[in-house]
Amino acid sequence: MELKFSKRSQKIKPSATLAVAALARDLKASGRPVLSFSAGEPDFPSPKPALDAAREAMDRSETHYTANSGIPELKRAVAGYYKKRFGLEYSPREIIISGGAKQILYEALQTLADPADEVLLPAPGWVSYIEQVQMAEGGVSLIETSDTGFAPVRDRVESALSDKTAGMIINTPNNPTGAVYGEDTLKMLADVAREHDLWIIFDEIYERLVYGNAAHKNILQIAPDIRDRVLTVNGVSKAYSMTGWRIGYALGPKEIISKMDDIQSHLTSNPSSISQWASVGAIEQAESDIELHRTEFERRRDILCGSLSGVGGIRLTRPDGAFYLFFDVRGSKIPDDMEFCRRILEEKYVALVPGTSFMAPGFIRMSYACSERELLEGASRIKEFMQSI
Repeated sequence: MELKFSKRSQKIKPSATLAVAALARDLKASGRPVLSFSAGEPDFPSPKPALDAAREAMDRSETHYTANSGIPELKRAVAGYYKKRFGLEYSPREIIISGGAKQILYEALQTLADPADEVLLPAPGWVSYIEQVQMAEGGVSLIETSDTGFAPVRDRVESALSDKTAGMIINTPNNPTGAVYGEDTLKMLADVAREHDLWIIFDEIYERLVYGNAAHKNILQIAPDIRDRVLTVNGVSKAYSMTGWRIGYALGPKEIISKMDDIQSHLTSNPSSISQWASVGAIEQAESDIELHRTEFERRRDILCGSLSGVGGIRLTRPDGAFYLFFDVRGSKIPDDMEFCRRILEEKYVALVPGTSFMAPGFIRMSYACSERELLEGASRIKEFMQSI
């Protein structure tokens, strides 16, 4: 008998970033001198306060189930962080801890989106947003930003609206572009949400990694009156270099958090107890580590942009946040980003991610979460490749 798969599972596309990383690992394992700039994770070790807190928790035998939505100590740490950083106050009932920001997003969309609902999404955008909306049996209405400085503008947002639009996903600092939305952009998005009765998932997982004169704002600092329709998503993965610990969290109206808690109770139960305690240590004691990471990422950004500036066929936009360079190859002799990534991996052993994966054909994402030596060598190989085609 032939096994029948659900229509839902057949619609899901595998993560392109993880696929490229896996191919690069296979080539490297076979002895090829591969440089991978595909993965979206910092290369720093997790902060010592996180490690110490984890060890202490294990010594206390904190190795059992916790409250489904997270330990009180971590909720207090998250609430304290948001009060200090953004001036926003949240009670424990307005916070949920989960097994990474991806799980938070899944639970949020399962809570907020009905079948056939449409969700507004600026493009380029992160690969998993569309797939997760589809898992909720909804649809995505894209807002093109590649020619507007990678930030949405009002006329395009309004053109993307329909009678099926239920909400929007906002990601700033943005993956893959590194764009940081200014106050005017956030105010415009808040106005649209208010006027059209939309919910907002505000993903600010890269909020501590902002460079130069750019400044990150939470949308509720700009429009506090829409608090009842905003779910903020964050976690310890990016700023604290704790990707493997798998801790994300959300802050929002207790009615939304309660429904997400119900879903999580049947999906995974609580996130790892030890990871939660490690996150308490990080949030409460690793502020200096964040600044070291941010400063180093800014330095690497400048090295990479300087090395690739002026290379024929590549058009750069200097990112203001995150740790990705998103460059345009539509003016090159290989304007197809999928073909570009395939050939440069085969010919120069450089692993990059095609922009098609981020709803941006003709663009390439390159992570600079790696050493200066790798960045300089990677830039050199890209130059050689562009000269050879």
